[in-house]
Amino acid sequence: MASCKKGRMKDAVFRRLVSVALITVFGIVLILILFRTNTISSLINSDIYESTESIEIIEPKIPKLLLQNELSVSLHKRNQIPPRNLDFYPKLVKDHVVIVLYVHNRPQYLQIVIDSLSRVEGISETLLIVSHDGYFEEMNKIVEGIKFCQVKQIFAPYSPHIFSNSFPGVSPRDCKDKDDPAEKHCEGTPDQYGNHRSPTIVSLKHHWWWMMNTVWDGLTETRHHSGHILFIEEDHFIYPNAYRNMQLLTELKSKKCPDCYAANLAPSEVKSRGERWESLVAERMGNVGYAFNRTVWRKIHNKAAGFCSFDDYNWDITMWSTVYPSFGSPVYTLRGSRTSAVHFGKCGLHQGHSRNLACMDNGNVNIVVDEIDKVANIKPEWEVRKYEHQAGYQAGFKGWGGWGDARDRELCMEFAKMYV
Repeated sequence: MASCKKGRMKDAVFRRLVSVALITVFGIVLILILFRTNTISSLINSDIYESTESIEIIEPKIPKLLLQNELSVSLHKRNQIPPRNLDFYPKLVKDHVVIVLYVHNRPQYLQIVIDSLSRVEGISETLLIVSHDGYFEEMNKIVEGIKFCQVKQIFAPYSPHIFSNSFPGVSPRDCKDKDDPAEKHCEGTPDQYGNHRSPTIVSLKHHWWWMMNTVWDGLTETRHHSGHILFIEEDHFIYPNAYRNMQLLTELKSKKCPDCYAANLAPSEVKSRGERWESLVAERMGNVGYAFNRTVWRKIHNKAAGFCSFDDYNWDITMWSTVYPSFGSPVYTLRGSRTSAVHFGKCGLHQGHSRNLACMDNGNVNIVVDEIDKVANIKPEWEVRKYEHQAGYQAGFKGWGGWGDARDRELCMEFAKMYV
C-alpha cells in the first residue's frame, strides 16, 4: 500500500510539473505574440516609432508670434522621420539631383504626378521630398504608397490650414474683405487695394518660403547637399527623360551660360512645349520644374526682407518682381528646346480638391509623350540661344496684393530666421 501511495504521489508531482511547464511556455508564447502584434500595430499606425537614434535632429526656432497647437507639434515631429524605402534604396547616387514636390490638397492631381515620376529614368537614384501645405490624410496615403525611390514627407507645421481658430488661420477677430479696423474693431492690415488677408491665399507664399528654408537649411538629408535641387508641383506632369535632362543641364550651366542661375525642365511660358531647335535656350526662370544650387539659395535668402514685404501673394511673381531684379544683373535659366515637364492644372492652386470636381478634361490628363521624350534629348555640343528681352513684370510693378497684413510679413521673416 505504501509503495502504491508513493507511486501516485510521484505521478501527481510529475503531472503538476508538466502543467506548470506548459503554462510557462504558453505564457511566454502569448507575451511574444502580444509584443509582436503591438509593435507591428505601432509601426502601421505611426511613423514616429521609426528609429531616429542615428539621425541629426535640427530644431527650428519657433516663430515668436505663434502658439503651436497639437497638430502643429505632431507635424513638427513627423518632419524628423527618416526617408522611406531605405531598405530598397540604401544609398543615393553620387551627384544626384534632389527632387522636391510641393503639394496642397488635390489628390487626383497628386496621383498623376506620382505616376509620371514612377516612369522617370533614374528616379531610383535620388531622394524625393514631398512638402505638404498642412495635413490631409488622402494626400498622405498617396505618398506613403511610393515605392520607386527614397521618399521623405515634410508637413508645414504653421500652415493656415491647421490653425482653425487663430492666426495664421482664420481668427474670430480678423477683419474681412474691406472692413475698416477702427469701425469694426477688428484686427488686420489691408493690402494696397484695401483688402484684408485671406488665409487660404496667403498660405501659397507661406508654404513656398517655409519649404525653401526648411529644405536648404533645416533637413538632415539636404542641409549639406552641395548640388542642385529640383522643385516641382502637384499639377506638373513629368516626362520620362526629365531627370537625365536635368543632370545634363546642371552640368552644362556654368560652362554654357555663366548668366544662368538655374536650370528648367519647361519654358517660362507654361503653354509652350518648346521651340524644338538643335540648341539650348536661356531665358527668364520659369515656375515649372526649376532647379538651382545652394549659392543661389543664399542669394535668395539674403533678400528675405524684400520677399516678405512685397504685396503679392504669389511667390513666383514676388521673385520675378523684386528678388531677381535686386541681384544687379539679368537672371537667366538654362533649358532644352523640348519640354520635359508640363503644367496640366486648369484652375487655382486651392481649387479642384474633390475627385469629382478636379480641374481637368473629363478627369483625365491627355499628354502625348513621344519616343524622343523618353530618353535624354539634350546634346552637350549645342550652342545657347538667349532671350534677352522677354515680356514680364516691369520696374514699378507693385504686385497683385493679398499680402498686406503685417502679421503675414512678420511670420515670413520668422521663417527666414528658423535655422540661422
